Amino acid sequence: MKTLDDCRVAIDAIDDELLKLLNKRMKVVERVGEIKHNSGGAVYRPEREKAIIERLTKDSKNSNGLLNGSAIEAIFLEIFAVSRNLELPEKIAYLGPEGTFTHQAAESRFGAMSDYLSLSSIHSVFKTLESGRAKFGVVPIENSRDGIVGETLDLLAKSSVKIVAELYMPIHMSFATKATKLENITKIYSKDKGFGQCREFLSQHGLINIEQIPVESTAKAAILAAEDPNAGAICSHIAAKLYKIPTMFENIEDEHDSSTRFVILSDFKNGISKSDKTSILVKLHDAQEPGSLVHFLQDFDDENINLSKIESRPSKDKSGFGYWFYIDFYAHIDEEKIQKVLSKHDGEVTWLGSYVKGED
Repeated sequence: MKTLDDCRVAIDAIDDELLKLLNKRMKVVERVGEIKHNSGGAVYRPEREKAIIERLTKDSKNSNGLLNGSAIEAIFLEIFAVSRNLELPEKIAYLGPEGTFTHQAAESRFGAMSDYLSLSSIHSVFKTLESGRAKFGVVPIENSRDGIVGETLDLLAKSSVKIVAELYMPIHMSFATKATKLENITKIYSKDKGFGQCREFLSQHGLINIEQIPVESTAKAAILAAEDPNAGAICSHIAAKLYKIPTMFENIEDEHDSSTRFVILSDFKNGISKSDKTSILVKLHDAQEPGSLVHFLQDFDDENINLSKIESRPSKDKSGFGYWFYIDFYAHIDEEKIQKVLSKHDGEVTWLGSYVKGED
């Protein structure tokens, strides 16, 4: 290939082959959907998707390919999302409104083609799943700065839906505007926290004294900025994209290490993989007795089970003050060593889900 035209012809030919192969893959996917429909199997299998990405990443590395793991994951997550829609179109409920980071998290796993349902509260997401109006739900469960999302834990404790996957997403803010120059901006919209989180950026670009208008969400900020050519918005990347506002600056937050852990909820149980994590809620019968929690945790240590998180929550029992314990550990609920531990604590443990460990 000596010229740019030669390269373009080669790329077009490769694209034609890619399309043929993708259509061939989707034919197989269509048959998989028929089999799962007859057997009642789950359409979303995160452990299977993770295994495919790991295998392809290894193959690419061994063959000195230019695509690294992140690039392969980005490409194939969208292919998986399209495949799931062919197998069995499903509705995904998430904590809205549109353009929030939860929306962005949902789309990162279920793709642009899926049917999304934006809801006003975490409670509404749970109720929608329990009633069968959606197959999957996406809600935040923990933030690296603000800690655990108590409402999510409390609802998991009494809901029939379970955690089937988790994902960690860095929280980056964008500055979006239809203005062609910064000096034309007369007002900035954002959620109230957004201004504080991006104070250095605003100061460095001469925007610190521009009128700051707090709104209920960064998505709302994007909507308002889309209507005013002299306004800017501090918002998520997906909000700027959704409401067609040019992004002038990305990653404008003062601290760049903030991330949120999201969980995907549904009504099925994942199989055992090589990289499992399980969440449980523990209500000890003898919680008022000295050392009761230590004794419970000792059983995990005796079986060499690694705990990744323990968080106390008010029990809200009528008997008065008391606490439950939310625990994450690295294993699947069906593994023999886990069943051995849990058999010692009949009636004390509520299983919240077993799923492939996310990359934080």
